[in-house]
Formats: sequence, structure tokens, C-alpha cells
Amino acid sequence: MTAVLQGFARAEAWPLREAFVISRSSRTHVDVVYVEVTDGIHVGRGECQPNTRYDDTPAQAVAQLTACFEAGVTLETDVQALPLSPAAKNGLDCALWDLRAKRAGVRVWDLLGRAAPKPTATVFTLSLGTPEAMADAAQRAVADGKTRLKLKLGGEGDDARVAAVRAAVPDARLVADANEAWTPDMLVPYLRAMAEAGIELLEQPLPAGQDDALAGLNRPIPLCADESCHTADDVPRLAAKYDMVNIKLDKCGGLTEALRLETAAQDADMGIFVGCMLGTSLAMAPALIVAATARWVDLDGVLLLSRDRDHKLAVDAGYHIAAPAPQLWG
Repeated sequence: MTAVLQGFARAEAWPLREAFVISRSSRTHVDVVYVEVTDGIHVGRGECQPNTRYDDTPAQAVAQLTACFEAGVTLETDVQALPLSPAAKNGLDCALWDLRAKRAGVRVWDLLGRAAPKPTATVFTLSLGTPEAMADAAQRAVADGKTRLKLKLGGEGDDARVAAVRAAVPDARLVADANEAWTPDMLVPYLRAMAEAGIELLEQPLPAGQDDALAGLNRPIPLCADESCHTADDVPRLAAKYDMVNIKLDKCGGLTEALRLETAAQDADMGIFVGCMLGTSLAMAPALIVAATARWVDLDGVLLLSRDRDHKLAVDAGYHIAAPAPQLWG
């Protein structure tokens, strides 16, 4: 009989360097849930960031995880079948992968039959603001060596925002995220403005559930499904409307489902963008495994914090993130 593991979950708050603003919210710190499982000898760790966009909170995730531990969790537990939010599934799933690797004395990528993650270049996210404020932030970011920028957009005025940023940093590589803020009548003129500004990718222009307006649309730049894409089961209905999918472990339910989503996207000839919610190095580390096959990577959560966990991810001067140390995860 497989032994029942001991475990717990707790909510934690981590301060940000500066306010992080998107079309839906603004925050000065990030609330995460830390998850730990043990067989009595080895300890596995995971982290998730419950998000109110998906009607989830840290308190709810902690309560769900606590109930699951009380009911009994083993190394063979099917996390996706548990009564947990996607974020809570992520925290537990990644903690179990960490524990399996430590018990076997190998790294998680060895268990998966994959190569060790190579240093991965991440974009750096600029908060939503006025065109002038975003242009100034872009100049400061590029002066600091951040040459891949992701612009948070907000709907009306996005054409002016991207034009101002491009004028300020003519040589930077730019992607953008509308966070569901556009309406269908904005698509043609604003996508033209994105293309003219050299935006290489746009995430989620329309609210999730309104993707039908994208079917048959002439897309001058690639579109990436974010809020519309959670698990591998979403890929078939999105393949004709988007060019890429954004894989976030907190959205899909952990590394196990992220790998399944990766395969489904590849089978549908869709590109992969690996993203993150805000969080510490512990949250970013598992996503680096999927990042190996991604066209774009947004794991800059570690760059936005004013402090991080011990054994944090190493980031070089070119903003390449190295594989995690075993003391951190995996």
C-alpha cells in the first residue's frame, strides 16, 4: 500500500519593487500559497498564486489543500481529479514532482526524460500607464539591459501606448498583452497599430468567451490565447482563432497538465508562450521545463519582487534564467 504523505499549505505575501498595473487591477505585493509535502525523510515544495480573475483566493486554496491532506495524499494521487482550484492543483502537483525527484536522487527533467533546461531569456513586463509613462519605463528597462519587453495594455489608447514605446526604444523586441480589454471594433485598427509599432505578439485582445470574433480575421501579428486557454482540452476550439497558447501552471493546474497542454498545442501547430502569475523563484522554476520548447517566455516574476526565496533562480546580465538549484526545486 502506498504511504500517505504529510503536508501543509500556508498563505504568504511577497512585496513588489513597484506597483504592478494591468487592465483589471493594481497591486504592490503578491499573495501566494506555499505547499509542502513529505514522506518523513524528503520534502517537496511548490508554490501557487490564486487569482481573483478566476474566482480564487489564497484562503480558499489553503482550505482546499488542507482538506486534501486530511483526506490523504500519496505520490500516486491524481492531482487533476482532486476538488482543488487550478492554482491549488499547481502548488500540490509541483510539490509532488519535487518530492519524487528528491526520493529518486535525480532532477525532475530526468524523471521526464528531458534535457536540463538551458538558460532562458525572459521578457520584462511594463505596467499599464500613459504613453509617456510607459515610454519612460521602457527606456529605463532597456538601459538596464532588458531588451525584450512585454507591454501591459488597457483598451482605449493602446495605439498611442505602443507608438510611444517604440519611439522611445527603437531596437527593443516588444510583445503586448491586452488582458481582455479590447472590443471587436478595436481589432482591425489596433492590430494595424501593433504591426506598425513592430509588436511581435499580442496576448488575449478580447474577453475569454468572445473569441469567435477572431475566426477568419486577418491577423497582421500572431495572437496568443491566455485567459481563453487553461488546459489541453481548450486547444481544439482555439486553433482557428489564435496562433499560440500561453501556458501558465497556475491556470492549467501544474506541471503535469502543462506538459499535456504543450503536446496538444504542438499537435495543433500552435506556438507556445510560457507565462506566469506573479510569484517567487519557487513558482517560476517548474515552468522552466516547459519553457525549453517555447517561442516566448515571460517568467519575470522574480525580477518584479523586492526580495525572493533562498536559493533563488540565477538571472544573468542578459536576463536569461538558469535552471533551478535542487535546493530550490526539482
